[in-house]
Amino acid sequence: MTDAPSPAPTPETYVLGVDSGGSGLRVALGRVDTDGPLFTAVCAEPVRTGAGGIDAAHLLEQLLPAAAELLTRAGAGGAADSSGQVALGQVAAFAIGAAGMATLGGRLRAELPGALAEALGVRRMALAADAVTAYAGAVGQRPGAVVAGGTGMIALGTDLTGWHRADGWGHLLGDSGGGAWIGRAGLDAAMRAHDGRRGGSSALLTRLHAVFGPAEGLPGLLYPRSDRPAVLASFAPEVAACAGADEVAAGILREAAAHIAEAAAAVCPTAGPEDGDACEVALTGGLFRMGEPLLGPVREELARLVPQARVTTGTGDPLAGALRIARALALDDLRLPHHPTMLFVPAGGGPSGPSGGVGAEVRNGEPESDDVPAGGPVSGAASGAADRPTDTDTSPVRHSSDISG
Repeated sequence: MTDAPSPAPTPETYVLGVDSGGSGLRVALGRVDTDGPLFTAVCAEPVRTGAGGIDAAHLLEQLLPAAAELLTRAGAGGAADSSGQVALGQVAAFAIGAAGMATLGGRLRAELPGALAEALGVRRMALAADAVTAYAGAVGQRPGAVVAGGTGMIALGTDLTGWHRADGWGHLLGDSGGGAWIGRAGLDAAMRAHDGRRGGSSALLTRLHAVFGPAEGLPGLLYPRSDRPAVLASFAPEVAACAGADEVAAGILREAAAHIAEAAAAVCPTAGPEDGDACEVALTGGLFRMGEPLLGPVREELARLVPQARVTTGTGDPLAGALRIARALALDDLRLPHHPTMLFVPAGGGPSGPSGGVGAEVRNGEPESDDVPAGGPVSGAASGAADRPTDTDTSPVRHSSDISG
């Protein structure tokens, strides 16, 4: 390995973005001069997490072959050197977003910069919590807020000088309004109807029977599971499906919407003078794929609590966000606040950023992942996976995918 600086980016230079979570590792290759990926690769095995945090060696075992494959595919398109391979110097920047990065990413921050410089010749890189890459994918590098909802729920906002989070504390301490919260409330209403207690919903009891079987057997199905939040979240779409004709189900979604709006209000930055009173609030993640039964109440609650909010649907996922961060690094244009654990840019790895380096403030703590895989009531997904939206549902019961930063 040499100490020569990375070459200045050219229109042919590539950037790599990585999204690491419970369903595995996704890698995207893009160009510095264009938005979006050229090629993507998926590694189905989740990166291991142990007593020492996220396993850097295991991540590299999957990441480096995937990156080499993508670079080779790009080389076949005419950007290769005379040997048919893309020159390593053409990788201008790298960004990795990982669930649990904020609290479990110490080994990644210590080991990956040198390993990636050695293997790919890249020295501009960023290691980010997946809530940050979710923000970059949904909002970009503008001030605003993102609500990432799935099994869990977290809100993250920035005025480009510091980060502010709300919730994302896991299903026992928070994640209020997320998929597990909605699913549990729906199952509670179903069990109330089963017992003949006040507040029950016969419609939700019918759906419980269809999804899980007899109500008396639900505790035995639920309590032994290591992925209980995901099992609870698998019932959230059933609540949404019943909301049009069932007042109890509709009330659950209204309460969830109130929690979501409260989190967004807590992190929404004060608008700059160039934006008037507007504050962009992007909704992203599998939770919001339930559609209007939830989105309608969320918009109403946001209009009440954050009248200046301009609600949008996030157009990019965390993988797109990682690629955007890498591209900004390559162009010396990373404006999102640096932070030692949320958005870590190694010394010499890029511009110091508007926060003046790695000392950006995080109010209400640091985003960390709920680390729960999306899974159904029968599949045996291992605990310790990440929260993020997924395009494919392989469980026998439909579930809301998740991000919890």
